[in-house]
Amino acid sequence: MGRERTPHIGLFGRRNNGKSSIINRIANQDIAIVSDHAGTTTDPVKKSFEISGFGPVVLIDTAGIDDVGDLGQQRIKKTLGAIKLVDLAILVVTNNQWSDEEMSLVKQFNDQDTPFIVVHNKCDLVQNTAIFSHKCHELGCLSVVSFNALNGDAEPLIRAIKEAIPESAYSVPSLVGDLVSYGDIVLLITPIDIEAPEGRLILPQVQAIRDILDNDAICVVLKEREVDAFLRKTNIKPTLAITDSQIFLKADASIPKEIPLTSFSILLAHFKGDFSNYLKGTPKIDELKDGDRVLMLESCSHHVACDDIGRVKIPRWIAAYTGRQLEFDVVAGLNNVERPIDDYALVIQCGGCMITRKQLHNRLGPAKASDIAITNYGMAIAYVQGIYNRAISPFVKTKNMIAPDYL
Repeated sequence: MGRERTPHIGLFGRRNNGKSSIINRIANQDIAIVSDHAGTTTDPVKKSFEISGFGPVVLIDTAGIDDVGDLGQQRIKKTLGAIKLVDLAILVVTNNQWSDEEMSLVKQFNDQDTPFIVVHNKCDLVQNTAIFSHKCHELGCLSVVSFNALNGDAEPLIRAIKEAIPESAYSVPSLVGDLVSYGDIVLLITPIDIEAPEGRLILPQVQAIRDILDNDAICVVLKEREVDAFLRKTNIKPTLAITDSQIFLKADASIPKEIPLTSFSILLAHFKGDFSNYLKGTPKIDELKDGDRVLMLESCSHHVACDDIGRVKIPRWIAAYTGRQLEFDVVAGLNNVERPIDDYALVIQCGGCMITRKQLHNRLGPAKASDIAITNYGMAIAYVQGIYNRAISPFVKTKNMIAPDYL
């Protein structure tokens, strides 16, 4: 069973080509600021709305690729960075204009495997030519749409968007669908500590609960202190136990060995991460040397607690396990990594509950291209605590560690 998410669609092109007007026309409401003055949009801006007959989407309006000056170069950098966030790109052009700016965008689309369509806007003034359309298709464009953002019919564009959005943008595999069946009982061990939000569970726990219910299984949620009593008093034998990675050792001791055990972070690593490369990269922890630098990729921004998992606990556990003097850098959200990626011996990515699968894979792309080992928070914790094989076993189909076939 798959689970739906919201596709991200980005509009790119020169200043004053009508990107914001197109957003307003598609949405049939004024959700983006429009002006005759070139450069009105200065930063990528997200707009959420529902496409009739399709579902919710997030449109990202970007600054012009032809912006000028020092500030303009910073805006262009942010525009190019937005390509990593989108499932579909819309390249907006006018007057059959196609030169270095458009070619730069197309190269970025193709390099990042981002499908794109071309919208020739202001067609009431200048129609796109057959030569222009042919050139677009030669460069990998899925569709060329003539459009008038002021009073044109939005249906052809909406239809092109629906046809171009890849299925992976709105349908993703199930978190536990290949691990549980109808009526199975899944034990969720969820500590309530200083990092737990007041009155709520953290997002990976909520996602797991929903996915278990979607797969017609039963979830039992309890804190780590109640596990022993629950198993003793009920005599229930869960099909699967999922724990917070920070209490792996406690869960490993409490859950009988015949019951599969993993963590929320590893569940997400298998669900949306680069699991096959995580499997290869995790044992590289043993090869860390004095002075090596480790990059912690924390794909959300949150209040940092005094014993933060990514900034404090994992570095402490890895340093104690290896006995090495290591340097750790933390980059939060989707911020740029300031150091050259080659400075790092290992990259450790969080579960990525706050970002899309494509965003996570793009995040890891530079490290993979440079052959730098990558792993995941939960997998790294399990490895240094000596329970790695048990933690990954629910997802490893053979001794050769075959990754899920959708990766």
